[in-house]
Amino acid sequence: MELLIGFFISLLISGLIIFLATKLMGEQEGFGTAIMVAFAGTIIFTLASFFLGTGWIAGLIGLIAWLIALGSFYNISWIKSLIISIVIWIFTVILSLILTNA
Repeated sequence: MELLIGFFISLLISGLIIFLATKLMGEQEGFGTAIMVAFAGTIIFTLASFFLGTGWIAGLIGLIAWLIALGSFYNISWIKSLIISIVIWIFTVILSLILTNA
């Protein structure tokens, strides 16, 4: 039960970060789309690590697949997907630093 609760909390936090990053970049979709992208990212990276391990190749393939998913959900280009993913990464690093130093 704790694992399921942890999954949903992390899904909500990831969705919020994605929502804020996409709003900052001018996208109009709502929080539900951000949650779907977060869920898709979880599935993509889980499958990539299951089939390819945890090396840089698995990470790169997972990233490319996630950029495709992000672009598909928001109907945006590769470049904008990449820029949004960098903004998401920056927000995630900032949040991680805040939480680890709190």
